[in-house]
Formats: sequence, C-alpha cells, structure tokens
Amino acid sequence: MKALFGRRSVFVTVVIAAALILSGCAKSVNSSSGTTSKDCGSWAIAMHAWNGYTASAQVVAEIAKKELGCTITQTTLDEGPTTYDAMEAGTIDVVIEDWGGGRWSDWTKRGSVVEAGLNGNVGLIGMYVAPWMAEKYPDITDSKNLNKYASLFKTADSGGKGAWYEGPPGYTTIGEKMVAANKLNFKVIFSGSEAALVDGFTKAEANKTPFIGYAWQPWTLFSKIPNLEKGHVHFPANDWTDPKTASGLTDYPSSPLMKLISKKLNDSTSAFKTLVDNFKWTNDDQNGVAADIEGGMTPEAAAQKWIDAHADVVKTWLGK
Repeated sequence: MKALFGRRSVFVTVVIAAALILSGCAKSVNSSSGTTSKDCGSWAIAMHAWNGYTASAQVVAEIAKKELGCTITQTTLDEGPTTYDAMEAGTIDVVIEDWGGGRWSDWTKRGSVVEAGLNGNVGLIGMYVAPWMAEKYPDITDSKNLNKYASLFKTADSGGKGAWYEGPPGYTTIGEKMVAANKLNFKVIFSGSEAALVDGFTKAEANKTPFIGYAWQPWTLFSKIPNLEKGHVHFPANDWTDPKTASGLTDYPSSPLMKLISKKLNDSTSAFKTLVDNFKWTNDDQNGVAADIEGGMTPEAAAQKWIDAHADVVKTWLGK
C-alpha cells in the first residue's frame, strides 16, 4: 500500500496503463455531481487500495460534489506509474496521497503531473512483530537479532525460513531488498489484501503466535492494537529519499505525503483546484474516517460525518 519503491516491471506497468487508458477498463467506483455550480467542471480522482486513502479521497469528493457542484469520477488504479500514466493521458486528475518519495519525477519533468503540496499526513512504513513478541524477546526489535528468531516464524509456505509478510500485490516496498541486503533467513510472502495483514497481526497478538509483517502509519490497526508500535523492528536509520537507490540496509524514512494533480487541473481556474490545493488534515483525522469505513459505514457516509463535524476546516479548504 504504501509505495516507496516499485516492484513491478516497466513492461507490466506500461501494458496495464495502456489497457486502462485506451480501453477504459479501469473500475469506476463512484461518479456523480452536485448542483451548486456549473463552473467546477468534471474531474477524476484516483482511488488507491487502502482505507486511509479512501478516507481522504472521499472527503474531498463529497465536498467537491456537494459544495462546488463538481462532477467527480473515482477510479480504482494501482498506485505509482499506472496512475501517473493515466494522469498523462488525461484520464486522472488527482492523487490525494502519494507515498512515492518523488518517484513521479519523470512525469513532472514532462509536465503531466504537478505537485500540489503536502496533504498533512505523515507516512511511516516499517516491519513489525506482534507486540507480545517484543515483550517476551526484547532484543527482537533490533534487526541485527532477527535471524536469531527466524525459526519461530516458519510456516508451511516459507520453505524452512521465517515468513516475512509484505503488503498485497500493488503495494510497493523495499522488503525484498531488506531481506537480501541484511542476509535475513526469511522468505518474503505477499499477503492478498490489507485485511489479511490485519488478520495476521490481530490473531498473532490474541493467540501469542509469531508474526512479522509490513505495516504503516497512518493506519487504524494502530488503534486496534494500541501497543503495536512496541513491535516495530528497527533497521539502521538514515535519510535516504530516493527509493530507487535504497540499499535495503536501512529503514524506511518518515514520509510527508504529497498531493499530485494533472496538468489540466493545474492550468484550470476551477474551484476544485482550490479545494485540492488547500486540503490538509492529520493522521488522526484520516484514521477516524477510515475506522468508520472499517466499522461498516459507506465511504460517503463516513466522509460526510467528518465534514459535518469540521465545517470551519472545510471553509478554509474552500477558500472562504
């Protein structure tokens, strides 16, 4: 989910992007308009596959439709190059939260993707063990000691090594680099969904079974397992910012999250651009909406609940 380094090949990315752009096969999850204004225009928001992103994008979409009268399309796409290619082709206008650390620079140089400022969320990716393990084995959260405990993490799928659970396909990562560079006796296994990671962590903590997995902040899992941060496995820290050159020897950096917009939106005078430019909220804000979605509310209802409770903030985003 949280994309600091692309796993997929350039060929696959180009094929997928071309299919989305030329055949219109991207899945539209929502398309509607309001009635307040005829001047806002029609705009497309990329929807990336985690609840935190959905929370941010849906809040912006609801305000745009109901307050500005915009026609908004929300289209599910893989994050990263697939989305940037769609922006270049003119079929996507907004990425409300990008974890790429500048991976969009080639598209920016061509003028097709424009940075629209930080969205207020600060992202941090890491590998975490179930917190009970950090309590029982205090040195396990130092990456130098992981191999000492690797046998505890063996599963039927890990080939005699420890099972190292990454995010699902489409969430990009440097996990494979980390395992290789640090000579860890672990096998990288990509989970099938965000829900699978949640299930893995919650069951491991409840049943006191071993688990090491990919996690990120902001994420509501940290509310469900309040002591999860105790299980954060620390690799040597540095300040690398280019994921393409990351060695894998060091931990993920803290990453203020960027908004991206299309050239078409950037060049427009639409009130939607003002909204996107001004949109900024906190990790707690995002987690609150995401938790409501996970609790069974529709994204639209969860977003509107937050909007109704933060009318003054919304006014500032609208430039009022």
